[in-house]
Amino acid sequence: MNGTVLIGLFLLALVAGMPLATALGVASVAVLALAGFDQLAVPTNIYAGIAKYPLLAIPMFILAGMIFERSGVAARLVRFVTAIVGEWTGSLAVVAVLVSMLLGGISGSGPADAAAVAAVMLPSMVARGYPKGFSAALIAAAGSTAIVIPPSVALIVYSVLVPAATVPALFAAGLFPGMIAALCLLAPAILISRRYGFGRDYKAERPPLGRSFIDAIWGLLAPVIILGGLRTGLFTPTEAAVVAVAYGIFVGMVVYRSITLRGLFRVLVDAGELSAVILMIIGIASVFAWAGNTLGIFDTAAKALVGLEASEWLMLLAINLLLLVAGMFLDAVSIYLILLPLLVPIALAMGWDLVWFGVMMTINLAIGQFTPPMAISLMITSRIAGIGMEATFRWVIWMVLAMGAGLALMVVFPQIALWLPARLGYL
Repeated sequence: MNGTVLIGLFLLALVAGMPLATALGVASVAVLALAGFDQLAVPTNIYAGIAKYPLLAIPMFILAGMIFERSGVAARLVRFVTAIVGEWTGSLAVVAVLVSMLLGGISGSGPADAAAVAAVMLPSMVARGYPKGFSAALIAAAGSTAIVIPPSVALIVYSVLVPAATVPALFAAGLFPGMIAALCLLAPAILISRRYGFGRDYKAERPPLGRSFIDAIWGLLAPVIILGGLRTGLFTPTEAAVVAVAYGIFVGMVVYRSITLRGLFRVLVDAGELSAVILMIIGIASVFAWAGNTLGIFDTAAKALVGLEASEWLMLLAINLLLLVAGMFLDAVSIYLILLPLLVPIALAMGWDLVWFGVMMTINLAIGQFTPPMAISLMITSRIAGIGMEATFRWVIWMVLAMGAGLALMVVFPQIALWLPARLGYL
């Protein structure tokens, strides 16, 4: 009964147009009141939900991503990758995917990655004959891989909720699947561009490789410093986020001199606002998860699903479909907080590795970031392109299928994710 009320009120609040955090809070408070719990459990669990040391990395990586976006790193990476790829039919589409993958190793946030690449690349792509809808769809899809490629904010949240999966293990496990998911997008990018002749009639001078590399070296060093420091044990994932911020400020204010003190203040304000929203959702969703666990709702549901005695592959298919649909409507952090109490017991009952399960889950949610109707990354790139989201629909489906193929590859061959963390001694 309490489970029906909890889920029912949550869905009803969402349909009524309440913000996600409010919907979670209303449902949780109502069910706890019906069950006779002291309402002091609400603020206690909100605090407990966000008072976790690893979560300090979230505002830091968000800030680092914004600093690198506004310091001109993205523009220099585009020039460098263009110098490598060259100028040919569809070349800018390839550049967009590769630059998004590189920036994913800095920002850890899909929407931030998509916004940075779109701001730099959309004008050039449109000027060379690429439709706005295609360009926005491709950049949104490529940018979404940032939540899989380390340092990933989403994987940090997963590690907090699933302590058996450590951040270093998740980061190592996400590297190859994230790169494969991004590289899978090259197939539709090249085939569609060749089919319609995008960029065929535009010939531009190829940037000099040496000079472009020198200009981009500070941006290329960022993921090396972050991941190298983690691997050598020089700093923890949370400390790595602080190092990324310090490095970004140095590059933006000292090396490139593209960020002023006033600009830095604006970046701090914007990063603070976004971080506050994410942490508020985490805090209130913690109450929702606590209510579900305390009342035995999630355990009962998990046992019921396992009791169906479905095959492992059927269960995997069902979970992936659930995650894909959920990703269309909610952000990754919220889905972790809502669904992990249900899914982790199922994963344990099935004998699945929780690190592999976390990466699989995250790729699903990355696909959801550019799949309508909500599609936060697609919303951002469409807004920057000055078009309605419906203009991207005919192109998005090909991106979804391509990244879905990368996901299927990782599901069928778990060692794609597990080989590197095992090799590095994290498993």
